[in-house]
Amino acid sequence: MSVYLELPDSYHHHLASKFKKRKVTLDGDYGSSVCSLTCEMKSSLPTLRASDYFMEPSLAELTIRELRDPGYCTRVQNFTVGRFGYGSVRFIGDTDVRWLDLDQIVKFRRHEIVVYEDETIKPMVGKGLNKAAEVTLVLQKVSSIEKLKLCAENQGAEFVSFDPHQKDWKFSVQHFSRFGLSDDENDDVMMDDADVDVREQVTMNDSDGSDLDEDRSLTDSRLLSHSLPSHLGLDPVRMKEMRMVMFSTEEEEDDAELDNLNGTFSHHRPLLGSKTVQRSSPLAIRKTPLALLEYNPGGFASSPNGSILLAQQNKGLPLTVTKVQGFKLEIKETPVTKSFSHNIVDAGLLMGRSFGIAWGPNNLLIHCGSVGDSNKNPELSSTISLEKVATDNVVRDENNKIREELIDLCFDSPLKFHKEINHETKEMIFDSYKLKARNLVFNRSELSHVCRKYIGITERQLEVQGLSSSARVMLMHQVFVWELIKVLFSSKESSLDADVAALPLIRRAEFSVLLQESVCHRVQDEISSLNDSKDLQQLFLLLTGRQIDSAVELSASRGDVRLACLLSQAGGSTVNRMDIDRQLDLWKNNSLDFSFIEKDRIRLFELLAGNIHGALGEMNIDWKRFLGLLMWYHLPPASDLTSIFQTYQRLLEGGRAPYPVPVYIDEELVKDVSWTPGNRFDIAYYLMILHSNEERDFTKSSILKTMFSAFASTHDPLDHHMIWHQRAVLEAVGTFSSDDLHVLDMGFVSQLLTLGHCHWAIYVVLHMSRCDDYPNLQASVIREILFQYCETWSAQENQRKFIVELGVPSAWLHEALAVYHAYYGNSFKALEHYLGCAFWQKAHSTFIISVAHSLFMSGKQSEILRLATSMEDHKSEIENWDLGAGIFVTFYSLKSSLNEDEDTMFELVSLQDKNDECRKFFSRLKGSLAFWDNRLPIDARTVYAKMAEEISDLLVADSGEGSSTEVKLECFNTIFDSPVPQDLLSSHLQSAVSHFTLHLTEAAS
Repeated sequence: MSVYLELPDSYHHHLASKFKKRKVTLDGDYGSSVCSLTCEMKSSLPTLRASDYFMEPSLAELTIRELRDPGYCTRVQNFTVGRFGYGSVRFIGDTDVRWLDLDQIVKFRRHEIVVYEDETIKPMVGKGLNKAAEVTLVLQKVSSIEKLKLCAENQGAEFVSFDPHQKDWKFSVQHFSRFGLSDDENDDVMMDDADVDVREQVTMNDSDGSDLDEDRSLTDSRLLSHSLPSHLGLDPVRMKEMRMVMFSTEEEEDDAELDNLNGTFSHHRPLLGSKTVQRSSPLAIRKTPLALLEYNPGGFASSPNGSILLAQQNKGLPLTVTKVQGFKLEIKETPVTKSFSHNIVDAGLLMGRSFGIAWGPNNLLIHCGSVGDSNKNPELSSTISLEKVATDNVVRDENNKIREELIDLCFDSPLKFHKEINHETKEMIFDSYKLKARNLVFNRSELSHVCRKYIGITERQLEVQGLSSSARVMLMHQVFVWELIKVLFSSKESSLDADVAALPLIRRAEFSVLLQESVCHRVQDEISSLNDSKDLQQLFLLLTGRQIDSAVELSASRGDVRLACLLSQAGGSTVNRMDIDRQLDLWKNNSLDFSFIEKDRIRLFELLAGNIHGALGEMNIDWKRFLGLLMWYHLPPASDLTSIFQTYQRLLEGGRAPYPVPVYIDEELVKDVSWTPGNRFDIAYYLMILHSNEERDFTKSSILKTMFSAFASTHDPLDHHMIWHQRAVLEAVGTFSSDDLHVLDMGFVSQLLTLGHCHWAIYVVLHMSRCDDYPNLQASVIREILFQYCETWSAQENQRKFIVELGVPSAWLHEALAVYHAYYGNSFKALEHYLGCAFWQKAHSTFIISVAHSLFMSGKQSEILRLATSMEDHKSEIENWDLGAGIFVTFYSLKSSLNEDEDTMFELVSLQDKNDECRKFFSRLKGSLAFWDNRLPIDARTVYAKMAEEISDLLVADSGEGSSTEVKLECFNTIFDSPVPQDLLSSHLQSAVSHFTLHLTEAAS
C-alpha cells in the first residue's frame, strides 16, 4: 500500500471522538492554517510509494512533528529506510529528508543495498543520504562470520555483528555506493551445504577448456534451465559449448528465430559493481527428468537448478505474488474459424511432471496464468505464479504485522458476545448422529443494546496503536453501519413515551443526526481547502452538512445579517421555501441582471428554496450529503424515512443522484479500483432499501447476496468478519430471511481457520441455514474442519472442550484424531480413538497388525486383555474376530485353565479335554497366520510362536494322572502340529520318544 498525505492519525482520532461526543464544531482559522501548512509540506516531504518498503519515522509522524516543530524534517535523528524481508539502513545523526525520492535513491536487493544507483545525482559525502550509516541485511542462509567480516572489509565497511537466528548481518559505512555480497560470495552463502564432490567437479570444469572461458562467461546457465538438455538431466551449458565447437554458426539464425518465438526468459540481473563469473556445472546423470522451470519456494530469485519444485511447506512466505518467468505466446485467430481457439494449456506438459495447479498449505495458490483478471488478453504461458491468499489483513497493523489485540477485537470478542445473545436450537440428525443447529433470536426492543455492544467493540479497535489511516476510516464506517441499523430497525415504542404518529418523526430525527455526523469530516476537509475570502462557498458547504448554527454564526460575523436570518430558517417550513422560490422566479421573469449578485449567493438561495439540483450545478458531492440535502431542504419536514429513501432511489435510477459507492471508493482509500455503475453499492444504501421495503420478501432476491458481499463493506474481498454479525442481527429481528448466503458463512469460516480458531469456525457452521440441495452440508463442513485442522484444535484443550459443548458428536472428534495419529504412525493412540468412535473393524485391524505384538513383547498382558475384551462385546460387527483379537482372549483363558486357576472360562478336568482345546487353539493360530498373511509384521509372527510355545509347555507339564499313554502321545502330536519353530520343538522330542518307548514296553508286556 502506498503512502499518501491525506488523513493524519490525529485527524482520525478527532473523527472518532465525533461519534462519542456528538458535537459539531468549526474553527475556520485553524482549518485554513492547517491547509496552508499541508500544501507547503506536500512538496518537501520525502516520498516512498513501494508497498514492501518502510521508513522510520513514518510519513504521518513526519507530518505531525513538522507541524509541531517547523524545520524538523531538516534534522531527523536516526532516519531509517528498509524493505521487509531484505534489510534496513539507519542514517546516523541528523538527516535532511526534504525532497528525497526514496524510491529512486534507496534500493534493496537480495543480500545487497544500493544508495544513489545513478551516480549523476549522488551528492558529496556527508550530504543527503551519502553519509555514515548502519546497514542490516537479511541473509537467506547462515554463513561463517569470518566470510562476512572479510566481505565487509573488502568493501570498506566495518563489520558490526551477525545474528545466526535472525540471519541479520550488520555493518557500518561512512558513505554509499553499493554494499553487500558479490556473486561469488552470494553463492558461498547460499550453497554452503552443497556436496563437496560437486564443488570439486565444478573447480575441475573451470580449469579445463580455457579456450572456452570467454564464451562461457557470456552464457548464463539459468537462461537454459528451460531447455531440453536440462529436462533430460544434462548440463545445458556444456551441451551448448559442444555444439559451438562441433557445428557451424549457421544454426544461430534458427536460435534467433526461436528466441523471437519464445520471448525473453527470466534474466537474473547481476549485482551492481560485481563481476559476472559463470561456472560450468558438472555432468550429473539423473534418473528422473527435472521440470522445465524449477524454483525453491523459500528463495525464488536464487534457486539453483535441480531443486525440487514445492518440496516443503514454507510458513514464512510473503503476502505477495511471486512468479518464475517463462515464455508467453499470444493466442492468435485460427485460420479456419477466425476466432480464438479454446485450447487449454497443459501446465504439466509445459512445466514438467513435477508441476501441478493446486491449492497448497497456508492458503497458497500455485497456478499458470492470471487469476481474477478478465480484462487481460488470453495467452499461452509457461509462467508459474505462486500467490498467498491473505485472509488476515484485518488483524495486521500498518507495518503488516499481526496484532493479538486485533485478533481478539475482530473475532473473539464479537463472537463471545454473539454467543451470549439468546439462541434457539434445532436438532438435526446425520447418519444416526445428532447436531444442534443454532439461530440468533431476540426482538427489536433489544436491538439498541446489541448494536451498542458491537459499537463498543469497534471503538476499542480504534484505540489500538499502529493502525493505518485507511483501517481507521473503515472502522469508523463500521460504527456508522451499526448506528444506522439501530436507527432504522430498533423499536421506539418501548423506550419513548411518545404518540405513535410521532414515531416516524423520531426515527427521522435520529437518522438526520447520524447522517450529519457521518459527513462532518468531509465538510470540514473541503472548507479547510478554501480561502477565508470565499465565505459564501463556506456557507454552502456548511449547509451540505446541516451545520446551520456554524453557518449563521459565520454569516453574522461577516456582517451579512439578512442572509444569517434566512440561513437560520433553512430546512424549516415549506412556506419559507416557497417564498424564496417565488422571489427567484420573479427575478428571472423580470429579467433581473444576475451579474450584480454573486453566483454563490444565488446557489444559497436555490438551496434554501429546495432546488438542490439547481444549487449544486456542476459541483460533485458524495451520496450521503446528497441524501441529506434531499431530506433537509427538498422534501417536506414531515416526510418519513421510507419516502426519503424511495425518492433518492428514483433519482438514482434516473441518473440524477450520485451513486452510493462503497466507503473505500467514496473516501478514496484504494487507488485504481475498478467500479462500474450498479456493480456494487455501499452496505448503508442496502440497509435503507431494506427499511423502505420491509413488506417485501427478499428470500429469492439477489440483493442480499450483493449486500452481504465483502465488497459492499470493505476493499478486502476475503474479509467477512463484521458483515456476518450484521447479517445475523438483521435476520434475528425479522428484517429478512434467506437460505442462500452460504458464501458469506464459508468466507468467515475460512478467516477463522486461517487464525487457528477452529472452535469458532464450527460455531459459525452451526449457524448456517439448511440447504435443500445439500442437506448434509453442516455435518460435512464440520467433519472437514475436524480432519484438516486436527493438529490445531486437539493441541488446545479449551478448543476441544468448546467443540464438545457445541454438541458436536464425540465420535467425530475421535475419528479425526484416529486418522491423524494413524497418519503419523502412532498406532496406540489411533487404536484408542478408533475404539472411541466405535470403528470396531478398523480398531480390530490396528490392534492385530500394529499394537498387540508390541504390548505382548513389552509384557503388558493386562493392557492386551483390556483392549481385546473392549472389542469382544461388538465381535458380531468385526469380521474374522476368531482369527484376530479373539485369539488373545482365548490364549489368556486357556493359559489360566492349564494353570488350573479358579477364575477361568474353561473348566478342563481331564488331559484329553485340555488337549482338545489346545488343538483348537493351534488350529486358529495357523488360520490367523494364513488370513493376515503378509500384513503381519515379523514381531507379530514371533508373538504367535511364543503363545504356541507357552501353551505347549503347559500342556506337556500336565502329569495327566489317570490318563492313558495314548492320550499323552496325542498331546505330543498336538504340539508338533502347532506353529512353533522347528528348533523349539526339539526340546519336546526327547519326552515324546520316552513316552513312546514306555508305550511299546507296556504293549509288549
